[in-house]
Amino acid sequence: MDSPTAAREPGHELRTLVQTARLHAERQPDTPAVLCEGRTLTYGGLHRESNRIAHALRAAGIGPGDRIAYLGKESEHYYEVLFGCAKTGTVLVPVNWRLTAPEVSHILQDSCTRLLFLEEEFRHIVEAMPTDPPKAVVPLDTDDGFAAWKAAHPADETDSVEATPDTPIAQLYTSGTTGLPKGVVLAHRSFFAIARAMADAGVDWIDWLPGDKALIGIPGFHIGGLWWATQNFNAGTTVVAMRAFAARQAVDLIRDLGITTVCVVPAMLRMMLSEPGVNAEDFTTVRKTVYGGSPVSEALLATSLAVLDCEFAQIYGLTETGNTAICLPPAAHVPGTGLLRAAGRPYPGVRVKVIDGQGRELPSGAVGEVCLATPAHMVEYWGLPDRTAETLVDGWIRTGDAGYVDTDGYLFIRDRIKDAILVAGENVYPAEIENALEHHPGVAEVVVVGAPDERWGEYVHAFVVPAAGDRPSPRDLHTFLVPRLAAFKLPARYEFIDHVPRNPSGKILRRELRDRFWGEAERKVN
Repeated sequence: MDSPTAAREPGHELRTLVQTARLHAERQPDTPAVLCEGRTLTYGGLHRESNRIAHALRAAGIGPGDRIAYLGKESEHYYEVLFGCAKTGTVLVPVNWRLTAPEVSHILQDSCTRLLFLEEEFRHIVEAMPTDPPKAVVPLDTDDGFAAWKAAHPADETDSVEATPDTPIAQLYTSGTTGLPKGVVLAHRSFFAIARAMADAGVDWIDWLPGDKALIGIPGFHIGGLWWATQNFNAGTTVVAMRAFAARQAVDLIRDLGITTVCVVPAMLRMMLSEPGVNAEDFTTVRKTVYGGSPVSEALLATSLAVLDCEFAQIYGLTETGNTAICLPPAAHVPGTGLLRAAGRPYPGVRVKVIDGQGRELPSGAVGEVCLATPAHMVEYWGLPDRTAETLVDGWIRTGDAGYVDTDGYLFIRDRIKDAILVAGENVYPAEIENALEHHPGVAEVVVVGAPDERWGEYVHAFVVPAAGDRPSPRDLHTFLVPRLAAFKLPARYEFIDHVPRNPSGKILRRELRDRFWGEAERKVN
């Protein structure tokens, strides 16, 4: 549906998060910006506290281009730090708190993090790292920690960096095909370009209205969670932050706080609807549900449409595209039309093409690699110019997903080229798990694939060739991996095989193993 008023929505004139904080502190200082566990941070408070953080960072000699990291669950503090970074030109590195010590160590070392904001709950991870932590560590939840660190500095806005849309603001780490996560550098424009393009075109596929209360079910270390939060801040609405997603709590918050908009991955929808006693009355205030991060089954979507009885918008994109580049708008959510299997259409100002193995553009209906040109695309992979050049080609992001575009311009995803496994919306790459498992003395060789799972979308399945004279049990392998990989990356099942299938040139036939689970399915993503 198009709206003639969309171009006049609040915050349309904004270009950077510095401007966002300043504008809403002036216009609506007493409006809640963040609600979290009974606490309220107003827009005036967000501006003041992020000013204190900016002063504190400058006093510590931290400024434009420097990296600081945040290892903690969602709270108003996370967003205070985000805006403090914006005001100093500092780049925020949000760290996935589900990761293990070696994984966190890689991120902190690779990003050259100078200061770490740390929740006490995760101190043991930092203490177990094989490398030293950053010299400056600010505890987030101790009496002499974050609050005292801020209070020592003034709350006025002075010397704020006047960022441009191209100034880097965040560096998010994604699992890599080679086994090591890559830092995706995003500029301010990644958090403004899509909403601005929709407003300019009068399109309200996703919109933000005065008085909205937006639930963030996706964590802030994930591009989906960070993007959704910034969109609501830019529009001056209220963000309801969950420390970590829990289905029962999410339903209670929606009902009790009168949540109007929700952003979730499909697995979260399934979990909420599976909670005992949940029914349509719990969702009467919800006017729009935005979902993405993994494909959704038509059955789950039909149930969600019936129970929530609101507009639904599906989003598709990558961290590298600044989150959403493709949208299946509410009007396309009609059971029986076939469009529910589509990822959606490009937003205004976004282009999509499908290419073959030689980089040639394919016609409508032909399956190839999906490429996206979006004004929200990443700046680079931090410190990896060759990898950047492989993914960002002449302004086009190569997604690694296989799909086609129909004659009406709808994109359909059919498979993956880069072998990623989607577990509850999290990208997991086989190489990282294979590299870890092959350090086990009882493993000669291993191949990891994704298999369909009704609850989580996909699960990790490991094919293991035992070392000569040894055959570790699945429990042995699981125990071996626990300190090395985050829990969502651990294989759910192990299967022992005599040899790994290869073609005549010695290349592993991963697709042959994966197809044992997917068979003749039209869409080999779940």
